Amino acid sequence: MPRRNTEDLQGALKEARDILTTEGRDLRSLLYQDILLNALKCKRDELDILDLKVINRAVAEFRHAARVFKPYRGVRKVSIFGSARVKPTTPEYRLAVDLGRALVDAGFMVITGAASGIMQAGIEGAGAEHSFGVNILLPFEKGPPAVLRDDPKVVRFKYFFTRKVFFVMEADAVVLFPGGFGTHDEGFEVLTLLQTGKAPPMPVVLMEPPGEHYWRSWDRFVRTELLGRGFIAPEDVDLYRIAGSPEEATEWITSYYSTYHSARQVGDRLVIRLEKRLSDRALAELNAAFSDLVASGKIVRTAALPEEDDEPDLASKPRIAFPYDRGRAGRLNELILAINRLGRGR
Repeated sequence: MPRRNTEDLQGALKEARDILTTEGRDLRSLLYQDILLNALKCKRDELDILDLKVINRAVAEFRHAARVFKPYRGVRKVSIFGSARVKPTTPEYRLAVDLGRALVDAGFMVITGAASGIMQAGIEGAGAEHSFGVNILLPFEKGPPAVLRDDPKVVRFKYFFTRKVFFVMEADAVVLFPGGFGTHDEGFEVLTLLQTGKAPPMPVVLMEPPGEHYWRSWDRFVRTELLGRGFIAPEDVDLYRIAGSPEEATEWITSYYSTYHSARQVGDRLVIRLEKRLSDRALAELNAAFSDLVASGKIVRTAALPEEDDEPDLASKPRIAFPYDRGRAGRLNELILAINRLGRGR
């Protein structure tokens, strides 16, 4: 391990002293303090060297990835998963190229694993300037494709768990192409996070070329074995949609954000930010159809809450809010689909 430069250490000590002695009570200052205190507690707890190495590398990976994504937080992004073994001559590869191009045309950027197969196809279609590479360091992988090799939007991770966080945290939609264990691992992880409310609502699209039955076979298994045995709720199968063309997938992702913009939990209330104001009739329909999501009272219109001051760009958006009976993420997804339908006047 390289020795630390004395000047760097002195500068770090000064910054640490400033953070720990600041009188500011804003959330940013408090989080800086917590991060430093947790680092010091590693010494207090006398953790093993392996534990310290994992903690150190994970924090470093989080910090660097967050810095890379930060300038692009205002642009919606789609994470694309699929097999690294798919060849450029296959229909799946061509479909991924066309999807990447269609998503960029619709205003999205793409996030891939920055490897071969489906990931390379997505980058090829979207173009390097609209692509992020969230690469995993593996002994048998050659690293990012040439088009992204020196791109500052490529982040290389040692650990799968840190990589997974950014695949989901930075995404507004997820698209799954046919793939192996890794694709299903990522897919089930995303669906689990959505089902449990640990990730914000977003569309999940399962892509397969026309005439193929890769995801339809998977869907039959999910409905027969998972839903049929009561391991998931009926509304959970609406968390994903199978598509066979770039146009269909892009239209579905775009429509998900046609009226719905985003959601934020504020205390016991769920605040849903909108792209357009819902009519009185639409609001009444939501209250009639989704009363099971409301812990008390009704779904009502609201202005931006004081707790949302850290998102000034969203302050002017119309909102609805209600005390949220948590644990019903599948139903919440159905509420969002209804909001979009009512926003289109249907």
